[in-house]
Amino acid sequence: MNFFGQSEQKPAGPDPVFAATTEMEMYTNLFNKIAAQCFSKCATKKHRDMDLQLGEMSCADRCVAKYLEAQEKVGVVLQKANEAQVAQQKAMMEMQAAMGGGK
Repeated sequence: MNFFGQSEQKPAGPDPVFAATTEMEMYTNLFNKIAAQCFSKCATKKHRDMDLQLGEMSCADRCVAKYLEAQEKVGVVLQKANEAQVAQQKAMMEMQAAMGGGK
């Protein structure tokens, strides 16, 4: 019950705060992985300047672009697999309903 004596109704579906928190954690993890991988690949081991050199910046730009492109391709594959799984579960439930309804 809430302050006014009425029962509170929870919204149907996933919790938006949980979804936002999970998404933020996912983006933070992605950023950390990109930063670690691309910096170790592109930055020279002997730092003479505080800023990256032109070649290092170009390398980092290409690295980030490739990493994000790969992530996008993986996401598309996983989305298709998820859709196929949902369709398979729906077909199974329809088949079970048809079998159960015939008795």
